[in-house]
Amino acid sequence: MGYAPIKKDVNKTHRPANMLSYQHSYDNFKWHKAKAMIRGYKGGINMGYEAADRHVDDGFGSQEALIFLDQKKTRKALSYTQLQQMSNRFANLLKSVNVEKGDLLCSLTDRTPILYAAVIGCLKSAVVFSPLFSAFGSEPIKARMTIGGAVALLTSGKLYKKKIAAWRNECPSLKTVLLYECEGECPSDCIDLDQTLETQSDLFNIYATDPEDKALIHFTSGTTGTPKAVVHVHDAVIYHKYSGYYALDIHPQDVYWCTADPGWVTGISYGVISPLCNRATLIVDNAEYDANRWYSILEQEHVNIWYTAPTAIRMLMKAGNELCEQYDLSALRFLASVGEPLNPEAVVWSQKHLGNVFHDNWWQTETGGIMLANFMSEDVRPGSMGRPLPGIQAGIVRVDEQGHLVELSKPNETGELAFKKGWPSMFRDYLHESKRYQACFNGDWYLSGDLAYKDQDGYFWFVGRRSDLIKSSGHLIGPFEIESVLLEHPAVAEAGVVGVPDAIAGELVKAFIALKDGYEDDPALRKSIMAHARKKLGSALAPREISVKQNLPKTRSGKIMRRLLKARELGLPEGDISTLESD
Repeated sequence: MGYAPIKKDVNKTHRPANMLSYQHSYDNFKWHKAKAMIRGYKGGINMGYEAADRHVDDGFGSQEALIFLDQKKTRKALSYTQLQQMSNRFANLLKSVNVEKGDLLCSLTDRTPILYAAVIGCLKSAVVFSPLFSAFGSEPIKARMTIGGAVALLTSGKLYKKKIAAWRNECPSLKTVLLYECEGECPSDCIDLDQTLETQSDLFNIYATDPEDKALIHFTSGTTGTPKAVVHVHDAVIYHKYSGYYALDIHPQDVYWCTADPGWVTGISYGVISPLCNRATLIVDNAEYDANRWYSILEQEHVNIWYTAPTAIRMLMKAGNELCEQYDLSALRFLASVGEPLNPEAVVWSQKHLGNVFHDNWWQTETGGIMLANFMSEDVRPGSMGRPLPGIQAGIVRVDEQGHLVELSKPNETGELAFKKGWPSMFRDYLHESKRYQACFNGDWYLSGDLAYKDQDGYFWFVGRRSDLIKSSGHLIGPFEIESVLLEHPAVAEAGVVGVPDAIAGELVKAFIALKDGYEDDPALRKSIMAHARKKLGSALAPREISVKQNLPKTRSGKIMRRLLKARELGLPEGDISTLESD
């Protein structure tokens, strides 16, 4: 909380915010208002219909739904009518090969038009859709498909040969493999999508799904055990649309770019469903991160809303202030960040050098949607996760000695971040692991596993994962606060903080850092970084040791894996590393 709030003049924005007054909206919210934003279909509710067909029915079929940019930046646009027709053909294809309601289809793809047709086509036909990250190795893919009981797989010919073919017959549930870009003759036991899809009708009778019918399964990894299969239902679309409308301020026809990979929950919930339900035009960039390319896309496509991750923001900061200032980013109206807490320095940097400010928000795979946010019409508090969306009751809790949950009422008390049950996108189960699911709740509260505190104005602040907390000399220390201070030093590009055993203190704080380009590791630099930390944090919180690494271990979505840093430091088992980015 060391940074002053960033004041915003909402009168200078391109259009009024969807939420003009947070307190009024929160105090007067009723869930029927959010449900009224959804059209519904045949007495039920269908995610696919809300994302595509509804807009065609309303007369907006000619609007661009998706703009694809390939690696050479060749541009291809699909209208909402074309998305409707392409997803109908995919749904008809599923029906023709007996992939039916409740069956699971896994996708292992890059950002290709067929992926978006598949997501919508599955939802229309009541087939459950589950994205897999294309950079996964064979074993993580096999494990997730086996846990989910996948009946069908969508992937490219190249990925199939490299990662699937050798073990396909070891997944007994897998009946159908759909391949695009076969690169030669398609295997006889697979279906060539490039040839077959065009033969299907572009008319489809959408399945009248019930609100509690399964729609999506997202896999998430814990520190131990197998990946968890998180179940979401069609009713979640209410919250997908509502949260995108308020937390990301999506207006119809906004040009919207979510940089998250579609193999992860953010890439589906806020990279596909939420913006399409809000009738935005989506930018889909099928290339690796490159600072110049990203800035040029923001400029050339006149992007209005940009949703990205703290890791990417820090990489842009590392690329230099002069670079971003070469581009016209005046079309940007709203910037948001998700994936891990955004350090305050990055928020301040964006205001100074991008001409706009990043709004952090918080949610999890299990919540299905954004729960806490810094909003368009409100001032931003750098480092804060924001306040709960209208309709969401958030609290800081602890469990007493009798096992009863107690909500902490005093400002700035650290406890576990929790939410009252009942929002539409709340996950319904961990597939095949109901006991694991029930353990996430205490009475009416969902326990997030994150430690946080709430200030006197109702803003929530992240402290750390419950499992990441460091106890040193009787003090409970959250690593995020220390990491944020380390990142303020001009030489530090990345930081991860863990506790290491100490005979006297219990644990000591150890920091692992990666340096920005142009800096070399030497005793003088480490002394400078240590001095900076001690000045900002005091001796009780500052790291006792700093280790410089070329790269820190991160998940594919960019989160630094503190538990892996600690395991490697102490020679402990590494656990599930299926989501680890190559390091």
